[in-house]
Order: sequence, then C-alpha cells, then structure tokens
Amino acid sequence: MKVKGVESEFPLKILISFDKLFAKYRDDMESFSELQQDRAKKILELAEEYPVLSEGIDSPEQLAEYQEQVNFVLADFFADVLGSNEIKIASIPYRYIIFRTSKRFDDITSKAGDDFEAQLNDFNQDEAYIMGCSIILNAYYGYKIDFRRPFYYSIPDAHGIMRYYKVLYNADYVQIEKTKNSKEITDDDVAELIDNFHNIEIWKEKFPPESWLFRGFVIANMYDATMDVSISRFKENLISNEGEKEEFLVDFKKIIQGIFSIGSLEVGFTTYNEEELVFECPPGISGGRSYILHGKDSESSRTALCDTSYEFLFNRNEPYIVSDIPKYFKLYPENELYKRLYEQEIGSAILVPLVSRGSFLGVMELISFSPRALNTVNASKLQDILPYLVDYIRQKKERRANEIELLIQDECTAIHPSVHWKFKKEAERVIDSRNTDAPLSFREVTFEDVYPLYGQIDIKGSSLARNEATKKDLILQLKHVRKIIEKIYAIDELPIYEQINFEITRFLKQIKDTLEVDTERKVLTFLRDEIIPLYDHLSRKSGALKTLIDEYYKKIDDSKGFIYKHRKDYDESVTLINKALANIIDSKQNNAQAMYPHYFERFKTDGVEHNLYIGESITKHKSFNKIYLYNLRLWQLQVMCEMENSFYQIKDALPVQVNVSSMILVFNSSLSLRFRMDEKRFDVDGTYNARYEVVKKRVDKANIKGTEERITQPGKITIVYSQRADEKEYLKYIKFLQHKQLLDKDVEIFELEDLQGVTGLMAIRVSVLYSKESDKNSEYYTYDDLMSQINNN
Repeated sequence: MKVKGVESEFPLKILISFDKLFAKYRDDMESFSELQQDRAKKILELAEEYPVLSEGIDSPEQLAEYQEQVNFVLADFFADVLGSNEIKIASIPYRYIIFRTSKRFDDITSKAGDDFEAQLNDFNQDEAYIMGCSIILNAYYGYKIDFRRPFYYSIPDAHGIMRYYKVLYNADYVQIEKTKNSKEITDDDVAELIDNFHNIEIWKEKFPPESWLFRGFVIANMYDATMDVSISRFKENLISNEGEKEEFLVDFKKIIQGIFSIGSLEVGFTTYNEEELVFECPPGISGGRSYILHGKDSESSRTALCDTSYEFLFNRNEPYIVSDIPKYFKLYPENELYKRLYEQEIGSAILVPLVSRGSFLGVMELISFSPRALNTVNASKLQDILPYLVDYIRQKKERRANEIELLIQDECTAIHPSVHWKFKKEAERVIDSRNTDAPLSFREVTFEDVYPLYGQIDIKGSSLARNEATKKDLILQLKHVRKIIEKIYAIDELPIYEQINFEITRFLKQIKDTLEVDTERKVLTFLRDEIIPLYDHLSRKSGALKTLIDEYYKKIDDSKGFIYKHRKDYDESVTLINKALANIIDSKQNNAQAMYPHYFERFKTDGVEHNLYIGESITKHKSFNKIYLYNLRLWQLQVMCEMENSFYQIKDALPVQVNVSSMILVFNSSLSLRFRMDEKRFDVDGTYNARYEVVKKRVDKANIKGTEERITQPGKITIVYSQRADEKEYLKYIKFLQHKQLLDKDVEIFELEDLQGVTGLMAIRVSVLYSKESDKNSEYYTYDDLMSQINNN
C-alpha cells in the first residue's frame, strides 16, 4: 500500500470493501464455466471467513493485515499472464491509496527511485474534495454532471525522462451510502454548486467532511501517453511565446527528449539568411547553439553542408539523417558536415529543414552522442510536431523583421510631436547631471493612465487573393514555355522535349488543383535548371527559335525570374488602397490633434491600422477630461466612415477587385504606455495591459459566437467592446452618424467566440453609407454636436 496525502479532508469516509464484487460472483455463478465456478466458490468462501472484506477496511494497518486475502480476491483483475503488459492498480479514486498493482506498474515505479510516491498531476486537495462530491452527485443522486478531465501520473524512467501515464477509472464496484451526517441535496443546491466549481467552502457546506460513506474500490488502468502529453506541452510552449526566455530551450529539449525517449538528446537551431544564402546562429533564443556551424557566427549553406545533405534539406525539403557519424566520417573523411559533427563527438543526428510558404527558414538539429540512437525509424515522430514548430519559427522571424523595420523607422524619424516634450525633459535631466558626481542615464519614458483607441481597415481574403494571382502567373508562364517546347518538338522530335512537355503539363495540373507552399520554388527551379539552359542552347542554334525565346524573356520580370503580371496587379491594388486610406487618416490627424493632443501611430500591412492614446500624462498641462476621449472616439468612427468611402471611390479602378472590412476595438480601462529604449518603440506596460495587445492581434479573425461567420464584413464597421457602458456610448455615436447619413440603420449586436485567455467580448456591427462622389470637405462633428443632437430629439 502506498499512501500520500490521505490525511486531508474528504467528503467520503473510505471503507475498502469487496462486497459488490462478491455479489457479482454470486449473481453470475450459473453462467460461469466449471473452472470459473471453482474460482468463484473459493472467493466466496474467503468472504464468509473474513467478513471484514465485505464490511470494509478503514485503515492502512488493517489493510496490511489482510493484504494476502485482498490479493487473492483481486487476482482476476491482475492475471499473471497479463501482468508484464498491463499498467493497472487497485485504489480509491482521487485519494493516493494503492493496494494492488500489476507487475508492469511495479517495474515502472521501481525505476523512478525508492522515494517515488504516485500522485496525480496538477491535482490539489480542493480539487480532490470536489471530485469526491461529484461521485456522490452522480452515483447516489443520478445527476449527469460531467466533472471529468484527463488525469495523469508522471513517473520518471531509468534515464530520468518524465513519462506520462493516463489514468482510466473503472468504478463498477463502488457503493455510496448516506450517514446521519449527510445533508440532503436538492436541485437548487446542484444549481448553486455548478456555478461555483472553485468555491471549496460551498462544496464543504453541502458535503461536510466524511459525511458520506464510500464502500468499494476502483480499478485504474493506465497507458503511456507521453507522446500525446509531450505534443500538447510542445504546442503550449509555442503558444505561450516563451522563445525570448532562457527556459524555452530547456523546456523544449525536455519535450523532445520525452517524444524520442532519449535522455541524452540535444537540440540546436541554425537560421537561414535567404538574401545572403548563409547559415547564421539563431538570434533571440538564449542558450541556443548551432551544431552545423560549430562555433562560427555564419557560413555559406553550400560550404556548411555536403552535396547530399544540401539536396535533402534545400531541394527535397526532407530531414537528413546520419545514424552513425563515426562510421560515415571514417568512410568520407573529407565530408565537411561529417567532420564537424564528429569533432563535437556527436554519434547520430537528424537535421530537419524548417520550410514555410516556400521560404527556407532554417534547420532544427537533433543530436545524440550515441551512434544509431537517432535514425530513420524514430525520425518519423517529427511529423506530429513539425508543422507547429515551422509556423512558430515563421512567426518569430516575421516578428523579428517587423521589429527591425520599426527600429529603422524610429531611428530615422522624429518622436511624435504629442509626446516630444517629455523626451526633451528627460534629455535635459540627463545632460544637466553630467557635470555632477552622479551622472544619470536615460530612463524609460512612461505615460500613465492613458486610454487606447485602435482601428483597422483590412483587405479581406488577402492571402487567398495573393495565392490566386500567383497561380495565374505560374500558369501563364508555363503555357508560354510549353508553346515554345511544342514548336521545338515539331522541328526536332527528340524524346527529351516530349518529357519536358510532360513535366510542364504535370506542373499545370498541380497548380490548378491546389497551390502548395513550395510549388513556386519548384517551378522556378525547373525553369532555372532545365528550361533556361535549353533556351540558351536553342537561341544559338536557330534564328526562328531565338525570336520565340526573346518574346518569352520580354514577359519575365528579371528581378524575380517569373512573369509578374497578376501579382503586380494585386500588389498595385494593395498599394493604392493603403495610400488612399493612409492619406485620409494622416490628413485628418491635424484636426484631431487640435481638438486635444494625443499620441498617434499608423501602420500599412494588407490594409491600414492605427493606434491612438489619449490622457493627462501625454499633455504638459493638467487639462484632460473624459469629454476629450469621447470626442476622439467619435472622431475615429467618422474617419473610419470616410476611409471606407475613400476605398469605395477607387474600388472599380483597382487592377484586382478586393473588399475591405473595418473594425474598432474599445478598451474601457486606462493603461500605461512605455517607450522601450532598447527597442525604440512604444508598448503597453504590465501584464493586464498586455491583454489589450493580445485582443488586438486576434479579435479581427474571431467569429460570432456559435457560428462560422466572421465578425468583420465588407461594407460594415465592427466595434468590439467588453463593457455595457461602451455599448451605450457607441450606440449614441451610431445614432448620431445615422442622422448625418454616414451610417445605415441595420445595427447588429452580438457576442464573440471566446479567444485564448479572453472571454465576454461583444460587438456592434453597422453598414456604412457610401456617397457617389468624393466629398473633399467632409464635415466632422464634435461630441458637443452629438449631445446637442440628442437633447433636441
């Protein structure tokens, strides 16, 4: 018997009893075979001889006294023939009491060490108490209340790798009985309980400690779920964005070790600079290293890899696996890759290409110091985690690129005029201190208690439109190539031309069916390696063919190696939209700043988004009143209407027809805005405030709760909020702008689906009214105009 924590309170008084099992033997006796009947009779004789087995055992000491009889009674559940395979225990649910185990369970726990005690993961005493109450509600009262969640034992193996075993309870032999201390539970009690799952005091009030009787036992079957848990933890690690912390690589390595069951496994990363065609050490991951570079900061990818590994990683985009590095180094001592790995005493390695959307991001390196520990067989385990890792690396690289662009922008442009005064004041403080004995450094500039406003006008389906343009260009180019190849074949019927034509037809079919992430790269490789050398040869051979080939080259964009017609049209459309929208909000900012100074920043992506911050601390003078916040919110809504109209004016003239959708995010509370000196940019400060940034990044992709409909739609402005006060405020603005014929009457109010870590968001959606001609002198209305309009109605 193994006991941990049983001294804590529990709603049930525990009696380990086999009464229900004995009854099962009695009821089924006639259906048993002769051998089974003989076994059942012996068990029932034991029950008669030791009535305590039916009445119930209530202490560890008493259980130890009857352990031999208990083992005999439970022998059918723990057959020797299955003992080395099944992971099974007899126990009490949610209490760390184990009184019968299978051989395999004993083998597993013996490797964990003498001091190991079995306990459920992430399961505290309060949760155990509530789960005990749930047994009573379901088993005695018959309520179908699902309190279940997965339970795991975590047990280290002989190599120190944590293994996770999922627990499945069989409670067929449990009886729940009332005592004189039991309280009757009503439907109203149950309603109160399910609304207060984490309020332990309410549960203890309804179910006092040991006020009910548990008689019986459970059989807990377990299976090794290490792979599933490791993959789940892997995803959580990526989502939590721990990549900037030292613990990230350590946690990541432990997860990979669990997946591969190799305690000596190490993980490295090598990033790829696509512009310079070089491998580089991974930035932004503390403690990270590159085994390929072996101490170098960067090196040509061609030099760092051998021909075979380069072919696998770059051309096939498949892992390159070396199962026995000492062996292959002795066979090929001139191989630079083998030499480097051998010098680091690596025994086996898996090099995994990280490729996303046709772009080679880098290489993940799994290495073991034991030969053959990593091989082509266990490399297949990467299939379950690689898509998530690739997506994370791509996002990380994009964030890094955005940070670089932001830094360049901030270094080359002046601080926004609304906050320049505070930077000047801080600079003066630092300069004045230089002539003292204690010179000061430049502190981070913070603006406390400011209110954020965020808005965006986003091009709908931008990724789909870009992919469609890419498909059209590839098809157009391949058809031109096929036309020339067919004419060549008519002149000179070589079988190779027929094979090339077959390749072109195959590519065209692939592109028409579905555009895969690396199709563009494959087509470019095909054209560069097979078609262009052929064209160079044929141009010198035939004047007629040279004319055809020259016509082909005129259609090619030299900088890209592709026909760039449809993608150029799409890019031009995005540029025209962004320019028109940005011009509107930039020009209207002067008027808004004149109303009351505030911080403003604007970004161009596939559309235009903007941030506004307003509050006392942004101005030098104590003059702020919430009337200015309301005024800016109304101004923002009007500007969004005009930006929508601006898009409407140019929509028909765009090379590619696309739609946009508009969204405003309302944040009810004030927050702190900090200028981060190391990154030369403003950012919200504090954990709670960061929630605002999380919502900003995710909310426009959200759906209306209970539907598959996106909250943002073309022709409409969506206003997202969390407080009813905000709803009332914006309904006033909408009513006012309806009166001014800027918004339509079709106001919708709905709840958003829950986002990760954020619930309870609501939204108002309303259609924009468009004018047929651009009004260069759009009139903007103030909050006073609004109040006047409301008072007059």
